[in-house]
Amino acid sequence: MANIEHAVRATFHSDQARFDQFSYSEPDKVRIGHIDLDLRTDFERRILEGIATLDIERKRERHAAQLVLDTRDLAIQRVETQCTGHSFESADYELGPPHEVLGAPLRIEMPPTVARVRIQYRTSENASALQWLDPAQTAGKTRPFLFTQSQSIHARSWIPLQDTPGVRLTYSARVRTPDGLLAVMSAENNPNAARDGLQAFQMNRPIPPYLIALAVGELEFAPTGARTGVFAERPVISSAAYEFADGEKMVEAVEQLYGPYLWGRFDILVLPPSFPYGGMENPSLIFVTPTLIAGDRSSVSLIAHELSHAWSGNLVTNATWSDFWLNEGFTTYIERRIQERLYGKRRAQIEDVLAQQKLDDEMRRLTPREQVLHINLKGRDPDSVVTQVPYVKGAMFLKSLEQAFGREVFDSFLRKYFEHFAFRSVTTEDAMRFLRENLLKDYPDRAAKVPIEEWISEPGLPESAPRAVSHELDSILKQAEEWQKGALKLSQLNTKKWSAQEWLYFLRSLSIESDCARMTELDEAFSLTQVTNSEILQQWLLMAIRCNYTAAFPRLEEFLATVGRLIFIKPLYESLSKTPQGKKLAKAIYDRVRCNYHPISQAAIFKILESGDKKSG
Repeated sequence: MANIEHAVRATFHSDQARFDQFSYSEPDKVRIGHIDLDLRTDFERRILEGIATLDIERKRERHAAQLVLDTRDLAIQRVETQCTGHSFESADYELGPPHEVLGAPLRIEMPPTVARVRIQYRTSENASALQWLDPAQTAGKTRPFLFTQSQSIHARSWIPLQDTPGVRLTYSARVRTPDGLLAVMSAENNPNAARDGLQAFQMNRPIPPYLIALAVGELEFAPTGARTGVFAERPVISSAAYEFADGEKMVEAVEQLYGPYLWGRFDILVLPPSFPYGGMENPSLIFVTPTLIAGDRSSVSLIAHELSHAWSGNLVTNATWSDFWLNEGFTTYIERRIQERLYGKRRAQIEDVLAQQKLDDEMRRLTPREQVLHINLKGRDPDSVVTQVPYVKGAMFLKSLEQAFGREVFDSFLRKYFEHFAFRSVTTEDAMRFLRENLLKDYPDRAAKVPIEEWISEPGLPESAPRAVSHELDSILKQAEEWQKGALKLSQLNTKKWSAQEWLYFLRSLSIESDCARMTELDEAFSLTQVTNSEILQQWLLMAIRCNYTAAFPRLEEFLATVGRLIFIKPLYESLSKTPQGKKLAKAIYDRVRCNYHPISQAAIFKILESGDKKSG
């Protein structure tokens, strides 16, 4: 891969701690303050036709003669500039050579008095942020669907802008759609809007570009509280409203801990199955995968996670993707606090143990470089290095601070942190300086118990890392061991009251990868191949691949054809690809179902299936 930092620019004349190697833009010179979008959705050609009008603010260089924007595969048709008090006039511009990760810089010439820039453009049919779904790929099966996924650096594939989390901007939009479809965005949404082909939106709070989001489909709305509700397709809306009924309680729980929710409404959009992530924290309207709908509200921790981003991520944002742990570590910590407050300490402990178990497994496969919280991403694609480290290790770091300083003191510190940095993008250095000045120096004896630098800059976990404990899971582990030794029959396992999390822990505790007979015994006892909880099913299918339990392979193919959530499908493809026969099956499945995956998922799976093949070519 070409050197990313060199591709952006050879020199950077501002604070190096804030240098974003994944953006061509120069916000230290000129910065976008607001963007107005006029978008037309063309489902037949699978493109957006757009006009983006940018309000610019000059920073360090008052007379900067050029505005540099990030783009990826955009066809730029016209660029105009407007000086204060004048009309728009045609402007000179240059679209630089494309980089495989960064896209291409759009350099716009502008006189010193320019206040606005207007760009007419259209997206590529292969835009990395956009997924266009045919009716057959939706729940309703009658109308098409479009949704965006802009994190990390995919906003540039559908909007020309400064695509860095270090820049915050407000936006407005008008979206033109086929009649009968409803457009929704990460902004104020009106579920009763006339579906006459034009909807308008306004986001008055400054957000980073990766939080600009759009979806268009045959959507319905169901309220779940005074400021919460669910958007989904008709076949899904009732089950989604039941599953996510605690949204209002969650908002109230976090407000009691860390201050008011500042984003108006907290609504949930349930996307088609191809959505590549569990959820996306788009302000006012989070996007989630339908795999969360299990019928028993067992997966609502992800809703708590995306809500927590309203404070850590949306309100206070990582300034660069090397600071990603500031978004995810804080959010995972708050998620656990919500779970404990609403569903009890027992459930929060179980989820903590599962998360730490997953982190431990992943740490064994990661390089030391990838185990660091403040990670060096030089020369890498930010999408390719998302691991459990920023999430779980980050949350464990905050838990260690809570234990050292006491929950009451630490909660007070977090409230100050969110108030102080509200609507700002911060680096790890900013956050650690605030930590030292507002917590550590006031309690030096307690501060000495937490090895701050080791947590932030060293691989692995400190010896003092807080380890979660669950007596319920300890009991399940013992039962699993007794069954595998033959001292206990499956009928003697006390499974009647097991939660989905406890079932997941039981399966992860088994070591039967070469024993197909034991898989058969489990399946006959508990019908695991037919389980409807996606997380349990994915774990079972991983086990089936590892021990070649072919009875589950039809369900495996069905799962890979109907689920696009990357955290589920990527390990399955990786496991299949470990043997020649499995890789052949994986490629056959992927060739058949790849159109059901988001471009982000397609890129990740393609990389897995192509690895090793080029050596003989």
